[in-house]
Amino acid sequence: MMKNSGLAAVLSFLVPGLGQVYNGHIGKGIAFFIGAGIAGLTAIILIGFILAPIVWIWGIVDAYKCAERINLAQANGTM
Repeated sequence: MMKNSGLAAVLSFLVPGLGQVYNGHIGKGIAFFIGAGIAGLTAIILIGFILAPIVWIWGIVDAYKCAERINLAQANGTM
């Protein structure tokens, strides 16, 4: 099934890891969700202010790129 890479990125923008779940990578989505939660909790000791945006942006980019790879693999018939 073709994936909308823009939708995957928007879903990860709204909730870290949701774009990965949309792409079918449940474990990776849960890891991003947990990572974002840990980053949010560590904001109390200031490291989270650096870590949280990194995890959030990484999740958005990863969701977009994974959807693109899924679509390319399906277009080439390798999936």
